[in-house]
Amino acid sequence: MEKISIIVPCYNEEEALPLFYKEITKIAKKMKKIDFEILLINDGSKDQTLEIARSLSKKDQRVRYVSFSRNFGKEAAMYAGLEYATGDYVAVMDADLQDPPELLEEMYRLIQEEGYDCVGTRRVTRKGEPPIRSFFARCFYKIINKMSKVEMVDGARDFRLMTRQMVDAILSMNEYNRYSKGLFSFVGFQTKWLEYENVERVAGETKWSFWKLLLYAFDGIIAFSTAPLSIAVFVGILFCIVSFIMILVIIIKTLCFGDPVGGWPSIVCIMFFLSGIQLFCIGVIGAYLSKTYLETKHRPIYIVKETEKTE
Repeated sequence: MEKISIIVPCYNEEEALPLFYKEITKIAKKMKKIDFEILLINDGSKDQTLEIARSLSKKDQRVRYVSFSRNFGKEAAMYAGLEYATGDYVAVMDADLQDPPELLEEMYRLIQEEGYDCVGTRRVTRKGEPPIRSFFARCFYKIINKMSKVEMVDGARDFRLMTRQMVDAILSMNEYNRYSKGLFSFVGFQTKWLEYENVERVAGETKWSFWKLLLYAFDGIIAFSTAPLSIAVFVGILFCIVSFIMILVIIIKTLCFGDPVGGWPSIVCIMFFLSGIQLFCIGVIGAYLSKTYLETKHRPIYIVKETEKTE
């Protein structure tokens, strides 16, 4: 009997988790020929999420849980889920039901009948999102697809069903700074995209503020593109050329008109502008250097405090 492992990263999801369990068990009943494993990853929640995971694990042997020693982030939770999953197929889902569980049937069918290695989901609308967030999200995908050789699908969710072969390929990349959307694309394999309209959270509040999403997007660009470094080099060369031209202009102006000291306000403005460009370029280099520094430490991606076996 084939098994599907459902990985559910959880951070303060005490309201949504019981509702998620109710819906996923309905799907499990429909897919009678498939064995299910529901793997709840408690990412250092400060509410009753862990207690709910313990309770569900006691009453349903299909439910397992892994609890971190602190909050390590969703990327670490997904990686832990992939490591602990034992299924022939592995799905990643959010606990807030923004990832419709009913799509699992079609995802499994597409892998079985049409030979796909992965079936992912993407939103065709962003209904319910703040307009400013939607605007920046679309801009991010346009920018990163021009910068990176790895294609990022606009509106793609972490919700996807993967074969064991693809999961093992992702696990082979145990880098500390993780951007899973990029890693899913990087490993290749044949992927089918299912489109659906955006679904709002069933309960609780989103943990992703605009600032966190902006930093996450920046991490994604650094993880899968060196274009910002090239841009810094190009800007440096450009301003060297401009400065050389301006030197020639000043020399000619002084010789012809005898006015070598005029225009000091514009010089001050140019100094501030160039200083800003320099700091920007240094910041870009520093961002790459900081990621390299974290990788060389070889710190664990997550630390487990408790599982259903150690309780």
